[in-house]
This record gives sequence, C-alpha cells and structure tokens, in this order.
Amino acid sequence: MGNCLSHGNKTKKTQNLDITTNENPGTQNPISTNAQTPHSDPPAAVSAASRPPANPAAIGPVLGRPMEDVRSIYTIGKELGRGQFGVTHLCTLKATGEQFACKTIAKRKLVNREDIEDVKREVQIMHHLTGQPNIVELKGAYEDKQSVHLVMELCAGGELFDRIIAKGHYTERAAASLLRTIVQIVHTCHSMGVVHRDLKPENFLLLSKDENAPLKATDFGLSVFFKQGEVFRDIVGSAYYIAPEVLKRRYGPEVDIWSIGVMLYILLCGVPPFWAESEHGIFNAILRGHVDFTSDPWPSISVGAKDLVKKMLNSDPKQRLTAFQVLNHPWIKEDGEAPDTPLDNAVLNRLKQFRAMNKFKKVALRVIAGCLSEEEIMGLKTMFKNMDTDNSGTITLEELKQGLSKQGTKLSEYEVKQLMEAADADGNGTIDYDEFITATMHMNRMDREEHIYTAFQYFDKDNSGFITMEEVEQALKEFGMHDGRDIKEIISEVDGDNDGRINYDEFVAMMRKGNREANPKKRRDVFM
Repeated sequence: MGNCLSHGNKTKKTQNLDITTNENPGTQNPISTNAQTPHSDPPAAVSAASRPPANPAAIGPVLGRPMEDVRSIYTIGKELGRGQFGVTHLCTLKATGEQFACKTIAKRKLVNREDIEDVKREVQIMHHLTGQPNIVELKGAYEDKQSVHLVMELCAGGELFDRIIAKGHYTERAAASLLRTIVQIVHTCHSMGVVHRDLKPENFLLLSKDENAPLKATDFGLSVFFKQGEVFRDIVGSAYYIAPEVLKRRYGPEVDIWSIGVMLYILLCGVPPFWAESEHGIFNAILRGHVDFTSDPWPSISVGAKDLVKKMLNSDPKQRLTAFQVLNHPWIKEDGEAPDTPLDNAVLNRLKQFRAMNKFKKVALRVIAGCLSEEEIMGLKTMFKNMDTDNSGTITLEELKQGLSKQGTKLSEYEVKQLMEAADADGNGTIDYDEFITATMHMNRMDREEHIYTAFQYFDKDNSGFITMEEVEQALKEFGMHDGRDIKEIISEVDGDNDGRINYDEFVAMMRKGNREANPKKRRDVFM
C-alpha cells in the first residue's frame, strides 16, 4: 500500500496475471474490531495526536476503531507522491508544528475484502516494526467516512533511486556500506516474522537532505507476516526485482534477498541484471537466470562483489544466502572486519535489554502491554505462536532455543537460559504469552507518553501524583511478582530526589532508561 513519500508509478500486484490468495489464509491476521483500551485524560505533555475522540464515534469498517477526523489534529499540505491506492501529503501536527507524511487511501478504491485486509495488515506490520532503526515509523492511523490516513515520519531526503541515477554507480566501498544497512533492515524484518515482498531502491528513502542522513525502508503495503516453511502464491512486486520463485507461485522470505541482490547489481553497474522492453520479457529473463558479468564495468569489479551477487541471485531459494549469511560475507565487511551491526535478531536484542530490568519496571510493562491495541501486538502474537510449537500457550527453553535458531541466531545454552530467565517474570520455567509480549514490545513502545502515563496511573491508586511503597507492593502482589524483596530497595533505584516515593518524572526516567533505540531518528549511519 504505501509509505511516507511514495513517488512515481506505484507498485501493484502485477497486471495481466491472476492473483491468488496465500496458501494459508490465516496469515492475513485480521484485525480485532476492539478499539484501543481507554484511559484517563493524559497530562498536557501528551501529544494531541494520542488523545481519544471526545465523543463516541462510529466504528470504521477498515481499521475497526472509532472514526476520527485527521484534519482536526493535522494540517494537510502539499502532495508529495501518488500511487495506485494512496496519495501522500505533507502534514503538520497542529499542536507542535512538527511535520510528517500522511498517506491517504480512498476507501472507494478498496473494492473487495482482500483490499481491506491489505490495509489492515499494512497498519499491523508498521506498528510491529515501529521503533526499529532504519524503518519508517508509523505515528498514527486514522479512518473517516471517505479514507484511511497513515501518518508517518517525514523522509524529506528523497529516494535512494534518485541518488543512484545521479551518481551512475557507487564505489564498491560505498555499495558495501549501503548494502550492510539494507540487509540489516531485512534481517530485522525476517527475524520479526515479516517478509517485505517489494524491496527496490524507490522504497528506501533518506530521512533528510543531509549527506549522512539515515536510510529508511518504506512501503509495507505488500508485506506479510510469515512463519517457518509457509508458502505464498500471489505474484506481487516490481518487475525488475521479482524473484523467479514468485513467478512460479511458490515462495517464502528468500524473495527479499533476491530483490536486494538485484539492487546490489544496480549499485555496482547502474543497470538491472534482467532487462527487456516489456514486463513479459523481463519475467522470461528472470526465469532464465543468466547474470551478465562480462560487460563493463564488471571486469574491473572485485571477485568478492561478484561472488556475493551470484549467491544472492541464485535461482534456487534454498541455495540463496540468508540475510544473516549476507552480513557474514567477506565483501560486505568494512575493512575486512565483522559487519557493524549486532548479528543477533531484534527479539534477542529486546530480550537481552529486558533482562536488566527490575520487577517494578516489568509490572509497568505488563500494564502497558494490556493497553496496546490488537493491531499493535498482532505481529508479536504471530511470533509467539510460531515459537510455541506444541500450542501449549507457553514457550519452553527448548522452543525458545529452536525459535531463535530458525531466525539465524547462534546462542550458547547458557545465553538462551539467560534470555529465558529475563522474560520468565513469574519464574515458573516457561514464558507465557503475556511475558513474551511484555518482553518484546517494550523497546518500541516506551517513548509513547500516553502509555507511560497509563502505567503511572495504574500504580498511583489514590491519585496523589506519587507512587508510594505500599502501592508498589500492592501492584507486585497483583501480578504475582512480590518475592519478599525489600520494597525500599526497589523505590531507591527509581527515587531520584530521595523523598521515599516516585513522582511522574522519576517514573518516566525509569521507563526510558536503557532504551537505546527509543528514538531511532538519532541514529546517523554514514552511507556515502
């Protein structure tokens, strides 16, 4: 469907080809019709965008939430891009003057149930990935009588494709640096159970015009949740970047690596590897699978670069490199060293950080997890089900180990046990659904003021504006997490002014402490 700043001819499900649904229709992940859990009025610091509508509103048929006028919150400005379904405009948050991109999807263009499910899934996936570095952040989704509006961070630096055209090609060092970031993005998506299905230069935007502006992956309108071994059959994507198995209607997440391989080929030589005058001709070239390494500039390009392209454009998806393996290829490593990113997947990073939290913060996270809407946790729910192989409702040590292994993470027995202990809040030796959601959602939710305020209110039973020792003890008991530890010790870890109680500012500081990726905009990778 779309992104911030979608330009030019919008990707669509390929014309002149019959589109079928996925082999397992359950992966569509239909959204709950329940609205987000209501809570008390937030303080003035809370963004106007997060406030619920003042009066009860009709439930929108697409998002399944009360309808709301996006123009009451944002001023809609000039058009930035246009696609098959959506038009993207510059928009400004009235309360702060901050600028965003708003993609508007006309509901009259959603002609069948599949189109509606596509929009729902796009919102679910963007919520699921929000907070990850180098992935465009969804700020909010709104629905009125005519349209669905997705408000996203503004990527004002233009498309990667524009820079490729302007330069003709990158140096190998620049291409390797750029590819590292792109593959890291794909590794994150795959480890979080998402296959993009429409990777191409146009869907990587620069956050600003700055030379060192971070790259952001966008347009998750064709993305889907997947589980290990699942087969997809619908033909989607952009002609030059479609993998051969997509054309054969039997594929999985490996298609994203093929698409990046096509991008790498373009980055190194300026033209796509499979070329023809018509879409049909391009598809035939893709199915033949012959990659030209004889024309200029390929004779002067390193053996390592060609080796990586060949392994990413292997026509057999089972033999193709995974994102994890691409990051370990000698050519992609800077100065012959390891790639400049942790190879562990997003779930592992979240669980590691969660391990360092005290029980008080874990309870707060449980409260917040209960306030999240169905669409925000749909992706995490899918991941939990994939790991829970025996459908017991809990994840054992062995299931966690196998689940992480499938995502390309190599951990010792000791490290897996550490993760287990981190997420196992009640200490019963397994991770239940609530524990998993709480452990894995916290990184990209903690900077949302309304959720933090909701949690503070939960503890502050008497509405005094402070959380006392008695209130902490009561909350720990309610969640079965009071193990006799001195409550004073818990309070002292958070109580900045040493008055024996926790005020709102101290609570916010605790919730945000250690969340290194809470504001991905601060990340500044050098690409050029």
